[in-house]
Amino acid sequence: MDTKISKLILTLTVIGIISAIALSFVYQWTTPYIEQHQMEAREEALRDVIPKAQEYEEVEKEGQIFFEGYNSGGNRTGVAMIASGPGYQNIIELMVGVNLNSQKVYGIKILTHEETPGLGARITGDDYKENYIDKPFGDYNVVKREPQSELEVEAIAGATISSKSVAKIVENAIEQIQDVYGGGA
Repeated sequence: MDTKISKLILTLTVIGIISAIALSFVYQWTTPYIEQHQMEAREEALRDVIPKAQEYEEVEKEGQIFFEGYNSGGNRTGVAMIASGPGYQNIIELMVGVNLNSQKVYGIKILTHEETPGLGARITGDDYKENYIDKPFGDYNVVKREPQSELEVEAIAGATISSKSVAKIVENAIEQIQDVYGGGA
């Protein structure tokens, strides 16, 4: 009886060691691809949220990471940052790009979320993201109808919590950018 248990323990130990080694090699092999994909996604997001920039520079100011966009003449055209906050299901992470000179949002790009498919997940759609294009800085009011003022954002039907969460994350990002950069260029 003891030899059967010993053989079973030895077999399970060998399988565990082989699995751990295989998993380690797979992790090492896939990590560069994952990092490359994340970098490409970040660059695409930067192009979306600071459309007038030809090149981007990552800078750290006051312990926060920002992305400054520059035109071909070397002039800063906008600033972006990655911001996150609670959504309906879990954390929503997005990139916000702003024009400090005009005090307007260039746009937003949802990076990660776990919102309800078919409802809250529609925050990634172009129709919803257009709510923020050229939106002036301020406190946004999420409404369930066509916006009637510049500070209103139309909610996604059936996903008011997700819509309000995104609006709050954008407001907080703008505040953080203004705290670090001031109001203007």
